[in-house]
Amino acid sequence: MYKAPRIALFAASLFVLVFGTISCSSDGGLGGELAPNPAPCPNILVLSEAGRMVEFDGEQSLENIAYSAEITDVSISCRYFDDKPITGSLEVEFALGKGPKGANNQKDYTFFVAVTRRDLEVIGKREFKVRGNFNKSSNTVLVKEKINKLNIPRASDKTSGSNFEVVVGLVLTRDQVRYNRSGKSLKFPNL
Repeated sequence: MYKAPRIALFAASLFVLVFGTISCSSDGGLGGELAPNPAPCPNILVLSEAGRMVEFDGEQSLENIAYSAEITDVSISCRYFDDKPITGSLEVEFALGKGPKGANNQKDYTFFVAVTRRDLEVIGKREFKVRGNFNKSSNTVLVKEKINKLNIPRASDKTSGSNFEVVVGLVLTRDQVRYNRSGKSLKFPNL
Protein backbone atom coordinates (compact mmCIF):
# COMPACT_ATOMS: atom_id res chain seq x y z
CA MET A 1 0.00 0.00 0.00
CA TYR A 2 2.86 2.37 0.76
CA LYS A 3 4.85 1.42 -2.41
CA ALA A 4 2.16 2.44 -4.90
CA PRO A 5 2.42 6.19 -4.18
CA ARG A 6 6.23 6.05 -4.52
CA ILE A 7 5.95 4.30 -7.89
CA ALA A 8 3.32 6.81 -9.04
CA LEU A 9 5.50 9.69 -7.86
CA PHE A 10 8.53 8.19 -9.64
CA ALA A 11 6.52 7.73 -12.87
CA ALA A 12 5.22 11.31 -12.68
CA SER A 13 8.76 12.62 -12.04
CA LEU A 14 10.10 10.63 -14.99
CA PHE A 15 7.34 12.04 -17.27
CA VAL A 16 8.22 15.61 -16.24
CA LEU A 17 11.93 14.96 -16.75
CA VAL A 18 11.45 13.49 -20.25
CA PHE A 19 8.89 16.11 -21.28
CA GLY A 20 11.17 18.88 -20.03
CA THR A 21 14.03 17.70 -22.24
CA ILE A 22 11.83 17.68 -25.34
CA SER A 23 10.09 21.02 -24.94
CA CYS A 24 11.58 24.49 -25.10
CA SER A 25 12.33 25.89 -21.69
CA SER A 26 14.79 28.21 -20.05
CA ASP A 27 17.80 26.51 -18.56
CA GLY A 28 18.38 28.74 -15.58
CA GLY A 29 21.81 29.72 -16.89
CA LEU A 30 20.47 32.93 -18.34
CA GLY A 31 18.72 34.38 -15.35
CA GLY A 32 18.25 32.13 -12.37
CA GLU A 33 15.59 29.57 -11.70
CA LEU A 34 13.90 27.48 -14.36
CA ALA A 35 10.99 29.21 -16.04
CA PRO A 36 8.87 27.98 -18.95
CA ASN A 37 9.05 29.71 -22.30
CA PRO A 38 6.06 31.95 -22.94
CA ALA A 39 5.46 30.09 -26.23
CA PRO A 40 7.15 27.71 -28.69
CA CYS A 41 10.46 27.99 -30.50
CA PRO A 42 10.48 29.68 -33.92
CA ASN A 43 9.20 27.63 -36.83
CA ILE A 44 12.06 26.08 -38.80
CA LEU A 45 11.99 25.25 -42.48
CA VAL A 46 14.18 24.36 -45.43
CA LEU A 47 13.74 26.72 -48.38
CA SER A 48 12.28 24.39 -51.03
CA GLU A 49 14.36 25.60 -53.96
CA ALA A 50 17.56 25.60 -51.87
CA GLY A 51 17.17 22.24 -50.15
CA ARG A 52 19.38 20.38 -52.58
CA MET A 53 22.31 21.04 -54.90
CA VAL A 54 23.64 19.21 -57.92
CA GLU A 55 26.94 20.40 -59.39
CA PHE A 56 27.53 19.24 -62.96
CA ASP A 57 30.74 19.11 -64.95
CA GLY A 58 29.26 19.39 -68.41
CA GLU A 59 25.75 18.49 -69.54
CA GLN A 60 23.00 17.78 -66.97
CA SER A 61 23.25 13.99 -66.79
CA LEU A 62 24.01 11.39 -64.13
CA GLU A 63 27.48 10.67 -65.50
CA ASN A 64 28.40 14.39 -65.35
CA ILE A 65 27.60 14.96 -61.67
CA ALA A 66 30.61 16.28 -59.79
CA TYR A 67 29.04 16.83 -56.35
CA SER A 68 25.62 16.88 -54.72
CA ALA A 69 24.11 17.88 -51.41
CA GLU A 70 20.71 17.67 -49.79
CA ILE A 71 19.44 18.93 -46.46
CA THR A 72 17.78 15.86 -44.93
CA ASP A 73 16.78 17.11 -41.47
CA VAL A 74 16.74 20.25 -39.32
CA SER A 75 15.91 20.76 -35.66
CA ILE A 76 15.94 23.66 -33.25
CA SER A 77 16.04 24.03 -29.50
CA CYS A 78 15.53 27.35 -27.76
CA ARG A 79 14.97 29.08 -24.46
CA TYR A 80 13.69 32.51 -23.47
CA PHE A 81 11.92 34.22 -20.61
CA ASP A 82 10.90 37.72 -19.50
CA ASP A 83 11.97 40.14 -22.25
CA LYS A 84 15.31 38.39 -22.93
CA PRO A 85 16.23 37.38 -26.51
CA ILE A 86 15.50 33.91 -27.80
CA THR A 87 18.72 31.91 -27.61
CA GLY A 88 19.24 28.43 -28.88
CA SER A 89 20.90 26.01 -31.21
CA LEU A 90 20.19 24.52 -34.58
CA GLU A 91 21.20 21.14 -35.99
CA VAL A 92 21.24 20.56 -39.75
CA GLU A 93 21.80 17.15 -41.33
CA PHE A 94 23.17 16.83 -44.87
CA ALA A 95 23.53 13.97 -47.35
CA LEU A 96 26.63 14.87 -49.37
CA GLY A 97 27.73 13.10 -52.53
CA LYS A 98 30.66 12.85 -54.92
CA GLY A 99 29.72 11.93 -58.47
CA PRO A 100 31.67 10.44 -61.37
CA LYS A 101 33.12 13.86 -62.28
CA GLY A 102 34.11 14.79 -58.72
CA ALA A 103 37.86 15.42 -58.86
CA ASN A 104 38.60 15.69 -55.12
CA ASN A 105 37.84 13.52 -52.10
CA GLN A 106 37.01 16.61 -50.07
CA LYS A 107 34.38 19.24 -50.84
CA ASP A 108 33.15 22.26 -48.87
CA TYR A 109 29.49 23.14 -49.27
CA THR A 110 28.02 26.47 -48.18
CA PHE A 111 24.64 26.79 -46.50
CA PHE A 112 22.77 29.69 -44.93
CA VAL A 113 20.62 30.23 -41.88
CA ALA A 114 18.24 33.20 -41.97
CA VAL A 115 15.92 34.50 -39.28
CA THR A 116 12.74 36.22 -40.46
CA ARG A 117 9.70 37.76 -38.91
CA ARG A 118 6.99 35.27 -39.79
CA ASP A 119 6.23 35.67 -43.51
CA LEU A 120 7.96 39.05 -43.56
CA GLU A 121 11.46 40.48 -43.91
CA VAL A 122 14.79 38.86 -43.07
CA ILE A 123 16.16 40.01 -39.70
CA GLY A 124 19.56 38.37 -40.09
CA LYS A 125 21.36 35.86 -42.27
CA ARG A 126 24.69 34.02 -41.95
CA GLU A 127 26.53 31.54 -44.13
CA PHE A 128 28.32 28.43 -42.87
CA LYS A 129 30.46 25.67 -44.39
CA VAL A 130 30.00 21.93 -44.14
CA ARG A 131 32.71 19.58 -45.40
CA GLY A 132 32.22 16.29 -47.18
CA ASN A 133 35.11 13.82 -46.90
CA PHE A 134 34.81 11.01 -49.42
CA ASN A 135 36.87 7.85 -49.92
CA LYS A 136 37.06 4.88 -52.28
CA SER A 137 34.53 2.87 -50.28
CA SER A 138 31.90 5.61 -50.08
CA ASN A 139 31.04 8.52 -52.31
CA THR A 140 28.20 9.59 -50.02
CA VAL A 141 28.31 10.78 -46.42
CA LEU A 142 25.82 12.02 -43.84
CA VAL A 143 27.07 15.04 -41.90
CA LYS A 144 25.42 16.89 -38.99
CA GLU A 145 26.33 20.50 -38.30
CA LYS A 146 25.36 22.20 -35.06
CA ILE A 147 25.06 25.97 -34.76
CA ASN A 148 25.07 27.01 -31.12
CA LYS A 149 24.75 30.77 -31.33
CA LEU A 150 21.19 31.44 -32.39
CA ASN A 151 20.12 34.77 -30.86
CA ILE A 152 16.82 36.47 -31.77
CA PRO A 153 15.91 39.76 -30.06
CA ARG A 154 12.31 40.24 -28.93
CA ALA A 155 10.37 43.49 -28.62
CA SER A 156 8.84 42.53 -25.27
CA ASP A 157 8.07 39.63 -22.97
CA LYS A 158 4.82 39.15 -24.96
CA THR A 159 6.73 38.38 -28.18
CA SER A 160 6.91 34.61 -28.59
CA GLY A 161 9.09 32.44 -30.76
CA SER A 162 6.11 31.72 -33.01
CA ASN A 163 6.52 35.27 -34.42
CA PHE A 164 9.76 34.18 -36.12
CA GLU A 165 10.96 31.63 -38.66
CA VAL A 166 14.40 30.13 -39.10
CA VAL A 167 15.04 29.34 -42.77
CA VAL A 168 17.85 27.02 -43.88
CA GLY A 169 19.15 26.37 -47.40
CA LEU A 170 22.19 25.66 -49.54
CA VAL A 171 23.93 28.56 -51.28
CA LEU A 172 23.39 27.92 -54.99
CA THR A 173 24.35 29.35 -58.36
CA ARG A 174 21.63 30.64 -60.70
CA ASP A 175 21.93 27.47 -62.80
CA GLN A 176 21.50 25.28 -59.71
CA VAL A 177 18.38 27.22 -58.68
CA ARG A 178 16.97 26.82 -62.22
CA TYR A 179 17.71 23.10 -62.09
CA ASN A 180 15.87 22.75 -58.75
CA ARG A 181 12.90 24.73 -60.05
CA SER A 182 12.70 22.52 -63.14
CA GLY A 183 11.66 19.55 -61.01
CA LYS A 184 14.37 17.30 -62.46
CA SER A 185 15.86 14.79 -60.09
CA LEU A 186 19.10 12.90 -60.36
CA LYS A 187 20.12 10.91 -57.32
CA PHE A 188 22.69 8.24 -56.81
CA PRO A 189 21.13 4.86 -55.98
CA ASN A 190 22.87 4.67 -52.57
CA LEU A 191 22.17 8.27 -51.46
